Amino acid sequence: MSDKTLVEQLAAFTAATTYDRLPADVVHESRRIVLDSLGCALGAVDEPKGRIGIQYGRMTGGTGGDATIIGTGDRVSVFGAAFANGELINTLDADAVLPPGHVTPYVLPGALAVGESVGASGKDVLTAVAVAHEMSYRIGKAMDYLRDFKDGKVTPPPVYGYSSTVFGATAAVGKLKAHDPGVLAHALGIAGSIAPVNSFRSWSEHAPTSTIKYLLAGALTQAALTAAHLGELGHRGDLRVLDDREFGFPRFIGTSRWEPDVITDALGSDWRFPAEQAYKPYPHCRILHALLDSLTEIVTENDIKPEEIHGIKAWVEGFVEQPLWVNRRIEHVHDAQFSIAHGLAVGAHRVPPTKAWQDPDLVFGDSVMGLMDKVTYEVHPDYVKLLSGNAASRPARIEVAARGTTFTGERRYPKGSKSPEPGTAMTNDELVAKFRGHAEGVIPEAAVEQVVEAVLNLETVEDFRDVMRLVGRTDG
Repeated sequence: MSDKTLVEQLAAFTAATTYDRLPADVVHESRRIVLDSLGCALGAVDEPKGRIGIQYGRMTGGTGGDATIIGTGDRVSVFGAAFANGELINTLDADAVLPPGHVTPYVLPGALAVGESVGASGKDVLTAVAVAHEMSYRIGKAMDYLRDFKDGKVTPPPVYGYSSTVFGATAAVGKLKAHDPGVLAHALGIAGSIAPVNSFRSWSEHAPTSTIKYLLAGALTQAALTAAHLGELGHRGDLRVLDDREFGFPRFIGTSRWEPDVITDALGSDWRFPAEQAYKPYPHCRILHALLDSLTEIVTENDIKPEEIHGIKAWVEGFVEQPLWVNRRIEHVHDAQFSIAHGLAVGAHRVPPTKAWQDPDLVFGDSVMGLMDKVTYEVHPDYVKLLSGNAASRPARIEVAARGTTFTGERRYPKGSKSPEPGTAMTNDELVAKFRGHAEGVIPEAAVEQVVEAVLNLETVEDFRDVMRLVGRTDG
């Protein structure tokens, strides 16, 4: 048992990790996370949440700074850029997912901004990305999870959210600023004390939900950057904030389960996040993806047009009977990203799953809204059984009534997740296609290809500013 606190052990892990010590699969996933996130951000520049993020980033970031707001020609402070880019990455709800849920839009923006500001190498950025995701994943596994179950029943926690990603986000910033273990420890201790609240369950219960989503990405990036800089400037942090279950961070986030050994077990030698790192082929909440896979297959293979569909019945995940997901009041494009009925109605229209899914003409169109009224659903009867067999399980069954026939589809694992079934993980080519779909029309075509080449070979990039300049270009 270590005589160091959890914060001190996480700081030591951050400081000791170098690119040369990263396993090949960790480097591979870190590259893919960066590419996927840049694409998600580019696709969001004209969306309401994305536009607001950009505007606020400009307000707080000033002008003439050394960090880029993605998809714009703006260079602002690292604080302004991180806020805007966090919001952009998360806007479409197409960003990568990893327990405890959404991690990347919280931990990556600060790394992008600071990496650009200091002119870090691609290797240094990859190392920071890897540290942030591994730390966030381990802390996420130590606490309550939205897909928890007990005694054969789904038991979503009453308090839940992504506040815990503040540690990984802070570590990434400190890593790129070359902070020593002592500074890192105090920064992490500060991060735990100023993290945003876990407001997910309040948000999900109050439909139509707030458009800031489950946790405002921009706000968490500010907390992480603040913590890292305050540690650097000499503030003392709470080094026992993670160890104290009664009065520390576990109490702050309302978790009933706290397993600190999960955080530190083989930390630095056994990298665990790549096994559960997943990507989203659709700009919609992950709960619907297995159903969308089956629906897409049915309507494509049988050339079924939306007007031919008399009804859609779906069997869904066990925890989704909350106002967020059962909502049919589609007042904002944001609402469409979470509604089960609306999402299936959009999926039946065979629109490429890019930023086009957020087009108001599609979202609010008579065809989609009319088909939404023909969608019914209930909880999958084997949800807990299949989930207990493999954590990647998202069992789904769908029936499409059309042309006097019922077409049926079933999935256990959605596209984008690693699973025992071949073909569910997204390949590099598939992620590149997703990136191109989101980036099209936002940055020049030549820049799109340059970004793909640079990020998939990020370890060869000497100055990360070169990458960020490419995603900031708006000239033809």
